[in-house]
Amino acid sequence: MHAPSSSGATGASASMTAGSGGLVEVWGDTVNVAHLGWSIIVGSVISLSGYFIASRLLTAIVASPDMARAYAMLVGLAGCLISGVVCARLFAPKREVVEEGADPFWREEALEQLVAETGALGSIADLPPAAVQELKELGLYELFASHDNMNAEQVAAEEQALHEQALRREVPPSQPSEIPPSR
Repeated sequence: MHAPSSSGATGASASMTAGSGGLVEVWGDTVNVAHLGWSIIVGSVISLSGYFIASRLLTAIVASPDMARAYAMLVGLAGCLISGVVCARLFAPKREVVEEGADPFWREEALEQLVAETGALGSIADLPPAAVQELKELGLYELFASHDNMNAEQVAAEEQALHEQALRREVPPSQPSEIPPSR
């Protein structure tokens, strides 16, 4: 069961699932509600403190009060960045990344779907060395190489079939010659 979702002018959305241990989804990411609250407090304190202190100091230094406020706002924005770093250090991510061996059949199926949607993939020989190295590091080189080989075999078979059809058209089948009737 989801708690009521809220969306503000910035497009933020949040939803909490019952029994989730205080976790809430904000902008597609799952966060701890307590840590989110503390992060808002830390961010507000650091950025507003920076703004008000800079405003007081800069009003005495800068000739124009409007310029002093503008510079103070920049200091407040810097405070937002600093508070982001502080909160990232205080509240580490809660994600658990589990790497499982991918099903090779799934990869082949995805590759076939990609070919069906976009057409031919091209050849691995056309790739720059950096892309080939990346495919090898990701364990995808063999998949694309096997698909490349199957594609090359299919193209060769199609070319052979076209060649045979062309040969059949060039050589007409032998027709019985007409022998004039003997008298």
